[in-house]
Amino acid sequence: MTNLTKSNLFKVYDSKPETPMDKTTRVVRQMVEEETEQRLAKISRLRNIRLEREANTPSEMTAKTARKTRPS
Repeated sequence: MTNLTKSNLFKVYDSKPETPMDKTTRVVRQMVEEETEQRLAKISRLRNIRLEREANTPSEMTAKTARKTRPS
């Protein structure tokens, strides 16, 4: 009877090579993630600029643009 060890008891399976479809999927997902990060950074930057501008402008600016009524 042979001795049972890890090397002869369990079969070692090599990982499958990456198919062209797997490669395309991986590359596209990476591109989408990068675009998402860039978009979120831009949104955050613009939001901070807008909030800073709103904090520095007086609130009376909206009352200045009142409409004139037409005489009947």
